[in-house]
Amino acid sequence: MSLSVSTALGQANKGRINGHVVDSTGSALQGAQVTLQPGGFSCVSDQEGNFTVLDVAAGDYTIAVSYVGFSAYSSKVTVVAGQAAKVEAMLQVASARQEVTVVAKPMTAEAEAVNVERTADNILQVIPAEVITSLPNATIADAAGRLPGVSLERDEGEGKYIDVRGTAPELTNTTIDGVNTPSPEGGVRQVKLDTIPADLVAAVEVNKTLQANQDADGIGGSVNLVTKTAGEQPMFSVGGIGGYTPIMGGRHMDLFNFTVGDRFGARKRLGTIFEATYDYNGRGIDDIEPTPDAVQNPDGSLTPHFDSMDLREYQYTRSRWGFGGSTDYKSTTTQ
Repeated sequence: MSLSVSTALGQANKGRINGHVVDSTGSALQGAQVTLQPGGFSCVSDQEGNFTVLDVAAGDYTIAVSYVGFSAYSSKVTVVAGQAAKVEAMLQVASARQEVTVVAKPMTAEAEAVNVERTADNILQVIPAEVITSLPNATIADAAGRLPGVSLERDEGEGKYIDVRGTAPELTNTTIDGVNTPSPEGGVRQVKLDTIPADLVAAVEVNKTLQANQDADGIGGSVNLVTKTAGEQPMFSVGGIGGYTPIMGGRHMDLFNFTVGDRFGARKRLGTIFEATYDYNGRGIDDIEPTPDAVQNPDGSLTPHFDSMDLREYQYTRSRWGFGGSTDYKSTTTQ
């Protein structure tokens, strides 16, 4: 009984700290490192930029927030027993004064990816949508193949399956927002990532080592496709890529994408986003297939030669249509 009473009294003398980390535009920063002094407690902000420190003894503390590419943030906070203290941390882009000053829009997507990788409990590589669309990536396989430690198994020159750290494709599983995705093909485990347009995801995460909350069937690794959700600011984008090759009288490639999204209401609780993409790829392949043979000489040695040679031309087209969207509602806000 004495132990229960002392435990209850100890909890009654404690409070908590709720915080929200954003940049100067009000966009949430995921993966920010938060440290509480004294005590040295540390945590990481979630996808919406929120963090919570529980069971904090009443008193005065200092909250420090660090994020790659932004100046460090520090603030005093007073914790009252039985109550929740609130911290709104707005980080500013770090700047340096030298002989030449360059002012440009910060690459927040790449900075967020670096922070997610830095604060992850496992070996994780992240490629965000802004990086994916800045390069001629038509499919998820093309995008994931640009990450270190990832190679592609190609079909007619186009990436189809991915290999993580040199393991076979069937040893890598695929998830969408953390939900395991089975292969649509019979008799194989791996998912054909050339069927998923690269413009329909917010990021591609390649887990090279697994955590306890992930399925154990990804021996080589796990590829997680993060879908898009509406941000704090209105979103509207239209993009296109074109290409041409003179093979077989001329072949062309076209890629178009469209995305629109916003959050509504006084507190921006209701969010919706819609996206569409179209990809046409005309390929031509000149294929030379010699048939090797050998002639035996009188002295018993062999002289290699080609018995025949097939000259083949492959001409095929591939079209992809992709549509995506989501609607979400935030029922509560950070207090």
